[in-house]
Amino acid sequence: MNKEYFDLAFIEAEKAFNNNEVPIGAVIVKDGIVIASAYNHKEEDMCATSHAEILAIQEASKKLNNWRLDGCSIYVTLDPCPMCASAIKQARISHVYSALNNSDPNNLFILENIFKTDNVNPMVEFESNLDSERSKELLNSFFEKQRN
Repeated sequence: MNKEYFDLAFIEAEKAFNNNEVPIGAVIVKDGIVIASAYNHKEEDMCATSHAEILAIQEASKKLNNWRLDGCSIYVTLDPCPMCASAIKQARISHVYSALNNSDPNNLFILENIFKTDNVNPMVEFESNLDSERSKELLNSFFEKQRN
């Protein structure tokens, strides 16, 4: 886990916040080099799949000219949803570092099952609650702003 990469993910999340998107950011790293970063674009794109993780995976795949992101790690400001977790698994990302666990207790159960080794893809290492206070503060500020 590297704090610098979380800082970059939070910069992405702040971009989402400033664009009235749920403030989630993602950064993909390979061999100590940031190869992709993104934030949620669901409202802007009017697309349910425009999550930070998906957009970062697309950028990383283009940059590496390969859909297989073996040896990459992803830093996210909130635990991935099941859709993003499946994309992470399919992209063969090795490690997920998350700032905050999702408030839905079922999400963790689902993620653990997705990230297990299966007959096709290797296991994804997953760590959560690595920068929870910063993530909670940003998310709470966003939803408070939305209510006002």
